[in-house]
Amino acid sequence: MNLNQLLADIHALEEEILGFERKYGIRSETFYAAYVSGEEPEDESWMLDFGEWASVYKTWLSRQIDYRNEVQRIQRDAPGLTGLIRAAA
Repeated sequence: MNLNQLLADIHALEEEILGFERKYGIRSETFYAAYVSGEEPEDESWMLDFGEWASVYKTWLSRQIDYRNEVQRIQRDAPGLTGLIRAAA
């Protein structure tokens, strides 16, 4: 994925994440830490949401790493903001 695609994906994932955070009233990092430690949802109706939320958040974390790696790769060849902006165009 190029820089533009990564950024678009990150933004789309953030919209989904915000929906879950608003619905349940907690930040995703708090939710995800509890989820991966094996905490079960109190309400069975939350199970599908929790699975999807965890998947979206995990993908978001992965895209953040991909974005940082792509920025580093681009800046090796074209340092500074100008190089990043041109690569994203």
